[in-house]
Amino acid sequence: MNIQLKTTVKGNFKTIMARFDRALFEALAPKVPAMEIVEFTGSRKGDTVHIRFLSPVKVEWVSRITEDAENKTEAYFVDEGVQLPFPLSFWKHKHIVRKITEDTSCIIDDITFKGPNGLVTLLLYPAIFLGFYPRKKIYKAYFGEA
Repeated sequence: MNIQLKTTVKGNFKTIMARFDRALFEALAPKVPAMEIVEFTGSRKGDTVHIRFLSPVKVEWVSRITEDAENKTEAYFVDEGVQLPFPLSFWKHKHIVRKITEDTSCIIDDITFKGPNGLVTLLLYPAIFLGFYPRKKIYKAYFGEA
């Protein structure tokens, strides 16, 4: 299943992509459920993001950055789940920052996920959508509204 969220923000796409760091990751972290960042090594191929959800049960989520690239109109990186909390069985999140003008960009969260079967995947959709939708407001506050 796929979810794609687009947010227009102020800033050059290269500058915005360079700010996809631990500080932004902390700003984007949901308040509920409680979680901690165990490891964040960056947003480049080979980097690791490891978070631990603390309640209602303690679970680990580890993703590796498997790709990153930049051209004249966009920059992106991809994180793929290597240790996922139940009921997720597959996770791929492409973070794209696309140039609109020299000082306006579009951030695209392109998320592909699966559960152990089609029904569970369908039931995961609203939770994942609602978990990522607040990023639109956070991105605009962090980078500036276009």
